[in-house]
Amino acid sequence: MNKDLPDIPSPELCANKIFEISGTRIDPEIAAELWPRILQHKWLMSEKLGRDVGLKVACIDFLENMEQAREEYLAYQQRDILKEMGAQTIGQQLWDTISDSQPPKQIVQKRIILPLTQQDLSKKHGVVPPKAIIFFGPPGTGKTHFAKAIAGALSWWFIEIAPSMLMVDGAEKVGANLRKIMEKSRNLKEVIIFIDEFEEIAGSRDEASRVDKSITNEFLKQVPLFKNQANNLLLICATNYIRQLDAALLRPGRFDCIIPVGTLNEDERANILQHYLSKLNTGEVDLNRIVKMSSRFTPADIEYLFQQVAQFTFEQELATKQDYRVTTDTIFEIMPKIRPSLTEEVTVEFEKDSITYSRF
Repeated sequence: MNKDLPDIPSPELCANKIFEISGTRIDPEIAAELWPRILQHKWLMSEKLGRDVGLKVACIDFLENMEQAREEYLAYQQRDILKEMGAQTIGQQLWDTISDSQPPKQIVQKRIILPLTQQDLSKKHGVVPPKAIIFFGPPGTGKTHFAKAIAGALSWWFIEIAPSMLMVDGAEKVGANLRKIMEKSRNLKEVIIFIDEFEEIAGSRDEASRVDKSITNEFLKQVPLFKNQANNLLLICATNYIRQLDAALLRPGRFDCIIPVGTLNEDERANILQHYLSKLNTGEVDLNRIVKMSSRFTPADIEYLFQQVAQFTFEQELATKQDYRVTTDTIFEIMPKIRPSLTEEVTVEFEKDSITYSRF
């Protein structure tokens, strides 16, 4: 989308141009603000009609439909940015795959989903929905899943920014690329910006290299700018190692909520297990036994378990040419081959971090 505009003339010249084209007299200072928007409107009309629209037609149309013209241009601009940034739509059903008893879901529902979906009531009581949050917890505990599920529940766009995207031009350019991406993001609305492996771009500056310090400094500048936007935006950052983040990011004022996403209790595991079992060709399955045997499994571990079960049953039916149904024994045959992500040590450290860093 070519939005490059020529240098803006002086206010008096802008006022004269608008008067000559449309016959409408406008205060010079206001004319200087309107002139680039008129040129944008001319470009957009030409794009939509597939031919060059004259400046007079565009100027008159803009002045007669100023508010609508601005909204159309912003919508067109957003469409291009969303495409460029790889925006995804997420189904609302993803939110339902998370157990209602899971503590992070209760926190997100209360602090994020309800204030954003009940905005009139939020304003009435002075509730300000969060604009920036951190999810932390051991690998595989469902932080990315949560971020996507929030996008689905809100019917917002989901954009993931991986550290590798920022490093495409080399380490020296990460800060500049971060600034460009955040600037583009601020022009969007009803979008979740998700950054995984957050510690890679916002680590502690105490013993960091010059480049790493500059990246963290840039992020410290960008978060307040992002939060000051009036449009509906939510920045979600996820980390497995919250202790590695710079202390300035963890203080109140930058991130509104710091939410632990950790181990699953039996009800939560049962909910996830039922979700994956519903996708298989099942026979008799003792869900309670599987729940108890998967105590150290994260959501990612459970997903991988069922990928292996599905592949196994597919191969069995292919070989025997007979209907093969998943049973408790099938799952127990595959389960020992998968090493759970959670250990006693990891669980204890997460519980300590939850006490130290959680804020919601």
